[in-house]
Amino acid sequence: MSGAMPRLEDIAVFVSAADNGSLSAAARALDLAPAVASSALKRLEAELGARLLARSTRSLRLTQEGERYLAHARRALAELAAGRDALAQDRQALTGRLSLSMPSDLGRNVLPAWLDAFQAQHPGLLLQFRVNDHLTDMFKQPVDLVIRYGQPEDSTLVALPLALDNPRVLCAAPEYFARYGRPTHPEDLATHNCLRFALGDVTHGQWTFARDGLTHTVKVSGDRVCDDGDLVRRWALNAKGLAYKSRIDILADLRAGRLETALNDYQGESAPLYLLCPHRPTLSPAVNALYTELQYRLHGYLAGYSLAA
Repeated sequence: MSGAMPRLEDIAVFVSAADNGSLSAAARALDLAPAVASSALKRLEAELGARLLARSTRSLRLTQEGERYLAHARRALAELAAGRDALAQDRQALTGRLSLSMPSDLGRNVLPAWLDAFQAQHPGLLLQFRVNDHLTDMFKQPVDLVIRYGQPEDSTLVALPLALDNPRVLCAAPEYFARYGRPTHPEDLATHNCLRFALGDVTHGQWTFARDGLTHTVKVSGDRVCDDGDLVRRWALNAKGLAYKSRIDILADLRAGRLETALNDYQGESAPLYLLCPHRPTLSPAVNALYTELQYRLHGYLAGYSLAA
């Protein structure tokens, strides 16, 4: 390990590579040539004297050292970004209007306090919120930003990652498990009341789990279907059945013991969280400030929790 301080640009390449799952995607996200991004990562690893990413021609994954360093790197970038934004605010306060669409669970239970704090920091901003689980056409509706789960199908949208490691988890109230038992295999769901979410005319009635390289997709049924994810969560809290929810949406309930998980030996479906905007010119100082704030808040919110805890 050398005594030189790692370059900020090199740390940004490492964090972006970890977020995007590949060095080439990180280069695109940072508007760098692939060779420049590769050199930056090699330089950072040399400075630290540690291998941060295990790379092959088809995959990239964090090493154990990389996992430890990633949290510190994120905090460093967030702190520097916060300092930069503080100076920028001194020079020019953020003003204007931001219209933001968000899912029901996040919009009602997780985001309000964070957005209140953000607006308190930037009182010149007018924030308009749309809370629903419907797909938003950003080119037809008056919305500046959309927070949504899942990789967007429209490749013309700019997708800023907020939380890429966010699986769906099978959960229910303790009272439900005490009454009906806890499933130990995905096939056991056939005997349980499953609370299903509908997006438009499509009901999410097939739940997928993975373990040991095998994928298990099961068709579930139950007596309740809703197009509002927060209502599905409330049904689960009231012991009406099993729900298959994004970990972020129910994390507070898990920590408080209001909900418990099952099938913890299986990996749930991935539900990465993104902040979407129509095109890069939309990335105004206000958008960048909000993105930095949400990244920082989500990192702290998710820290220190695993399904095995």
